[in-house]
Amino acid sequence: MNAHMKKDKVYSNIDMKRTGQILRKRIGDKGYSVGEIQKMLMLSCPQPVYRWLKGQILPSVNHLYMLSQILECHMEELLVERHLEYIWEIVEKEQSFMAEGKRRMEAYGKWTCRDDLGTGDTNAWEP
Repeated sequence: MNAHMKKDKVYSNIDMKRTGQILRKRIGDKGYSVGEIQKMLMLSCPQPVYRWLKGQILPSVNHLYMLSQILECHMEELLVERHLEYIWEIVEKEQSFMAEGKRRMEAYGKWTCRDDLGTGDTNAWEP
C-alpha cells in the first residue's frame, strides 16, 4: 500500500450519468453541436459523443482535456463525483439482489432434488 494512502479512506468515483448531463449543458451553452464536437476531437463518428452525453461511457482523458479547452473550463468541472451515500445505496441493492438470488437458488435446488415420484432419482424435474 502506498505510504500516502490511508487504508480506511473510501475514494469516490465518477457519476457517469450526471457527468453526461454536465457535458450536454456545457456544450449547449457554448452553442456547439455534437457534429462540431466530433470534428474538433477528430472522432470518426458522433456515437462516442452521444454516449458521453447519455452517461453510458466517459471520455478518455485526452478527449476530456480537449473538451475542457473547447469549453474553456477545467477538466474537473466536467466531471461529477458520485456521492458516498449513493455508492452505499448501490452496494445495499446489490447485496439485497445477491441474497434474493441465493434464496431462489436454494429453493431451486430443493425443488429439483425431490424424489416425489419414488424413482430413487433425486434429480427429478417434477415439483
